[in-house]
Amino acid sequence: MKIAFASDHGGLELKNAVKLYLDEKGHETTDFGTYTNESCDYPDFARRAAQAVANGDCEKGIIVCTTGIGVSMVANKVKGVRCALCTNVDMAVMTRKHNNANVLALGQKYVDLTLAKQIADAFLNTEFEGGRHQTRVDKIE
Repeated sequence: MKIAFASDHGGLELKNAVKLYLDEKGHETTDFGTYTNESCDYPDFARRAAQAVANGDCEKGIIVCTTGIGVSMVANKVKGVRCALCTNVDMAVMTRKHNNANVLALGQKYVDLTLAKQIADAFLNTEFEGGRHQTRVDKIE
């Protein structure tokens, strides 16, 4: 699966670690930045990753900042993106099953690497149920 990644300085460490984990599992990843610990503006990077998902260059996205809140707000401004901030595996499963989320937001302050890997796996491996949920997803668009 081709996955877009992005973070600001507050999510850089977790982004890099999750990206490496998924690279090692055979996923194709594209990193839209940031690449350093220097203070930066999360919208610049989260928007690029979200646009890559919206335009079909990537199938899914994973974006990270300190809390996950800021990057999720940015991503959800991009037409065609349904970004969910998840802090546990069940949230990742449910947002895929019921919301057909295509971008996952994580907060480095609240999710350690072990949990982030579990959340990412659940997000990437759970299928959308469709049916009555499709009607609801259509209303989001």
